[in-house]
Amino acid sequence: MTAVTDQDPTDHADQPDDAHKAGSAAARGASDGERATRTDSTETWDDGLIARRVNETAEGDRFPMTDHRSAVPPAVTPLVYEGSLRSRLEALRELVGLSRTRLDSRTLSEAGRVLDEAAARRRLSGQHTVVAIAGATGSGKSQLFNALAGVTISETGVRRPTTAAPIACSWSDGAAGLIERLGIPPRLRRRPLPTGDGESPLRGLVLIDLPDHDSAAVQHRRHVDRILALVDAVIWVVDPEKYADAVLHERYLRPMAAHAEVMFVVLNQVDRLPGEAAEQVLDDLRRLLDEDGIALGEYGEPGTTVLALSALTGDGVGELREVLGQFVSERGAPNRRISADVDIAAARLWPVYATQRRTGLSEQAREEFSDRLADAVGATAAGEAAERAWLRNANRACGTPWLRLWRWYQDRGEPTTGRLPSRTQADEEATARQRVEQAVRTVADRASAGLPTSWAQAVREAAARGSQGLPEALDELTARAGLPAGRPPRPGWWPVAVLTQASMTILQFLGGLWLLGQIIGVMPPNLGVPVLLMVIGIVGGPLIEWSCRLAARGPARRYGLEAERRLREAAAGCGRARVLDPVAAELLRYREVREQYGRVVGAGR
Repeated sequence: MTAVTDQDPTDHADQPDDAHKAGSAAARGASDGERATRTDSTETWDDGLIARRVNETAEGDRFPMTDHRSAVPPAVTPLVYEGSLRSRLEALRELVGLSRTRLDSRTLSEAGRVLDEAAARRRLSGQHTVVAIAGATGSGKSQLFNALAGVTISETGVRRPTTAAPIACSWSDGAAGLIERLGIPPRLRRRPLPTGDGESPLRGLVLIDLPDHDSAAVQHRRHVDRILALVDAVIWVVDPEKYADAVLHERYLRPMAAHAEVMFVVLNQVDRLPGEAAEQVLDDLRRLLDEDGIALGEYGEPGTTVLALSALTGDGVGELREVLGQFVSERGAPNRRISADVDIAAARLWPVYATQRRTGLSEQAREEFSDRLADAVGATAAGEAAERAWLRNANRACGTPWLRLWRWYQDRGEPTTGRLPSRTQADEEATARQRVEQAVRTVADRASAGLPTSWAQAVREAAARGSQGLPEALDELTARAGLPAGRPPRPGWWPVAVLTQASMTILQFLGGLWLLGQIIGVMPPNLGVPVLLMVIGIVGGPLIEWSCRLAARGPARRYGLEAERRLREAAAGCGRARVLDPVAAELLRYREVREQYGRVVGAGR
């Protein structure tokens, strides 16, 4: 296959050792800044181009490049997530959708990134596993990369950093989409050396050689961080000198502890350790990984595989190739990687969804809120006023005319001095408004108690929005639902009582007229009958009034309670529509996200 020649002359990461040496020699030959321009040709080249062309031609059969100009790309089978992971991703998507208007974008950014990456990975090949080889400067990761590929692909040497850009090596066709997702250009894509003994045990593997994670070049570290977030698995290569490096453990291994099942930790350069030193270093490495919270895949348990090898001598490389081949053949790494990403996103969202106590509005809190609103509109006072109105109406209808006249005279002649000043309407309105505001604050505090900060704030804001205009609405409601116009209704015995009271008054008039007629001589003398009529009228009138008052207490009380109930229900309905329902809607939304969060967390455990 013809090698691509439009490479950056300063980037030797994708060249073989021989090509790099020849290119360097050619560059030294033109070191004085002279650029040869041939008189017999119109082509102009830069330093090292001839050497690269010569070496690419000579080495073309040693490490073939992927042909990206194929007219018919191979068929790709998309990745299929297992049922539990699909359920968790759907729940996470619902969770993010329900929370967008309640939480800031920064809080949901990690969950959104996981969803985007999961969707992007699902559209790509499910027959391939992308594994990145990462390590520090001088750890020998590029040497291990070449050893696994069976051909010198990634440049190695004493110059640091050696690997300037990520290089991809695919053991089978159909991985172009996966490599493009990593942002690796075609000129940095390779194929391993054919084995010649049938299908490779690493078929389906896409191996990525990353720049040094501790490189002095910022761009190199950015490559590492970006690609580590996209690959299916990672092989961490450490050496006996830097295996305990704090940067490696604190920046990478510890935050990636949830990805233990898709990580390999390889102790390279064990050929430099004498005797039992290799086992001692390996045991100390396992201890550090355990302190990082990384589960080790020992005794058949799932977790990180820890191996010791020497990429220089080949000792242990075969074991890694065998373990890696089995890992790739299972084709479960993408599912496990995305599942671990979901675990991390869920853990970061724990503070904004979790609560340690029961939340919501109890029935007692609702009743107390309604009682406070009823007090604010004066429901009890309105009921008492209705009861008094009913009794006054009964007294007017059933009382004696003489007692009513006497009460009217007393009320008219009573002095106004010495009375307590009545409260003004403005004072009453101010007091009622304060009571309403206090009721809203109380119910908001009770509803938001125990909720995470963001949701508690949303509940309080919903209550505050509902309280705007609530006092005015209650005033208008009180005017409509207060005492009905006109006189209170009368029971069926009132007409009988009124006729009887009128009869008593008539008897008094008849007795009086009879006595008057006897005095002036118009009628014969007979004191017994007129006096008896007058006594019956005088005694019967107050007696009927007193009986009617006793009989009126029950209906009057019921009438007052009915008026109070109507006003209480009206105030409660107004408060429920404006405050309780919006608050309940926020609490319902929180319960929904808690259910979705439970699916995200619990479905995978």
